Amino acid sequence: MRHLVIKAVEEEYYRPVVDFNPETGVCEMSGESYLEQVDEFFRPLTDWLREFTQSNPKSLTFNFRLSYYNTSSSKKILEILKILSEFAQAGNTLTINWFYEPTDADLIEDADDFMMITGLRFNLIKKERKESKKIL
Repeated sequence: MRHLVIKAVEEEYYRPVVDFNPETGVCEMSGESYLEQVDEFFRPLTDWLREFTQSNPKSLTFNFRLSYYNTSSSKKILEILKILSEFAQAGNTLTINWFYEPTDADLIEDADDFMMITGLRFNLIKKERKESKKIL
């Protein structure tokens, strides 16, 4: 399996940074996501996750470091979470870390909603001030 990386592009703040590493089993999305072509962007991500989770890894860590996403992106995040839920239900070890700004109650509420819908548990992690601007 290949390492899936989508880097930041200067002046494209609406596209998240992606780093899905098959060797470490750590996947991360960061930045903002308010894409016009949401299906086109997320399809390779969900395809990668399906292939990875079916290749019999025993553990996976997913770090959500998104500071903003629109409704269309939210639906795709839910699709990712459903893939992760199936992975966990198959008896594998899953860790989901959900990073949020201390002043952003919406991200915490979204995390709670996603947990309720999927039955997954997230580690809610408050971002440190200097980490807030981190770009891969």
